[in-house]
Amino acid sequence: MRAPAVTLPRLDLASAASDPAVASAVTALLRRGAVPDQRVRDGARAILATVKAGGDVAVHEANARFGGGRAGGSLLVNRAEMEAARDALPLRIRAGLEQMIENIRRFAETQLPETRTTMIVPGVEIERRWVPLASVGVYTPGGSAAYPSSLLMGVVPAMVAGVGRIVVASPADPVGRLNQTLLGAAGLVGVDVFIVAGGAQAVGALAYGLPDAGVAPVDRIVGPGNAWVTAAKLEVFGECGIDLPAGPSEVMVVADSTAEPAHVAADLLSQAEHGPDSPALLVTWDASVAVAVEVELSRQLETAARREILERSLASCALVVLAPDRDAALDFVNGYAPEHLSVVVADVEEAVARLRNAGSLFVGPYAPESAGDYASGANHVLPTGGLARSCGALATESYGKFIQVQRITRDGLANIRDAVEAISEAEGLIAHKRAVEVRFEGEA
Repeated sequence: MRAPAVTLPRLDLASAASDPAVASAVTALLRRGAVPDQRVRDGARAILATVKAGGDVAVHEANARFGGGRAGGSLLVNRAEMEAARDALPLRIRAGLEQMIENIRRFAETQLPETRTTMIVPGVEIERRWVPLASVGVYTPGGSAAYPSSLLMGVVPAMVAGVGRIVVASPADPVGRLNQTLLGAAGLVGVDVFIVAGGAQAVGALAYGLPDAGVAPVDRIVGPGNAWVTAAKLEVFGECGIDLPAGPSEVMVVADSTAEPAHVAADLLSQAEHGPDSPALLVTWDASVAVAVEVELSRQLETAARREILERSLASCALVVLAPDRDAALDFVNGYAPEHLSVVVADVEEAVARLRNAGSLFVGPYAPESAGDYASGANHVLPTGGLARSCGALATESYGKFIQVQRITRDGLANIRDAVEAISEAEGLIAHKRAVEVRFEGEA
């Protein structure tokens, strides 16, 4: 084996108990978070305030100042233009998008919640009714890094859920052009409204609407974006719903000697391609695996199409985590809670059964993360920054809500009367007690 030209930093978990610096580094990884820093939060808040007060004009001005606006200044793309872009798609790209749509739809349909009714006691019946949202906004990265795949990941489950109105917001590139593949994808799924804006002003347009253009506010905003988008989503939460904050995209590969180093290296590079702030971690308990992967990274970089970006990303965010054994490695993975997790180890299903914190798992040597990005049907809008400890992927359930419907008869109220009166009295809420008592007054 030749010596690798690429060598990744090492973090030796076995040293954490005795070396405070290593322990501190482990803690920083496990508690990294997905929320932008306060300066970005403050900046996004200021932009949102201008959009809320100024509407369409303020979005125009923010596009002009920060970028993302269309040449000519139009904030909306009409349906005819989306359909023209759809019809102009090259056949191979259209076929790929159509397969992606179908696979996302098939998986999303399995997630449709059911309305259920439960009789608690005789005369007390509670219905938990599933209701799709009236409107959603789907933020889609655009500009110089347009992702039609993210548009479809946000829109198709909304369609399956039965959302009444779907609004997409995405920026134009630095010279004011819209990505035609992204527009074509919007045409394929029949997006209702397409707003041309980026960053915090796009989130503001979704949350507060565009009064002059006749675009009403949405009920929830979903989709990935940069730190400004994430900060803005957090700021508008409370006035409308959001899916979750999203930090830089991240991948982790847990591998042992059964893994093919070329596959592992390719998976790390595919994630590093997102940019220099995208973590790419290899977790192993075999140091020779790390060396073999570094050799492959060096070899593949020699002919990589985006070599400069890949090298910058590896230099800033790549890491090898050396665990003392398999158990410690899997414990670290659960603590880190990666967005994307590739598992290529012996007895792989036993390992998968123990892994509970990840946005999306890719199991075995033929499950590259890019398959999930585009065509497997699983959603690629995933929790980052450790939020996979408590959140899951964007799904059909994200586009609706449950309403509790309580049906109580006189006999049913009598069955729970004593409990209501006793507890309300204990809490000092006597009017609550009286609301029950009054219904039985005058009865023998």
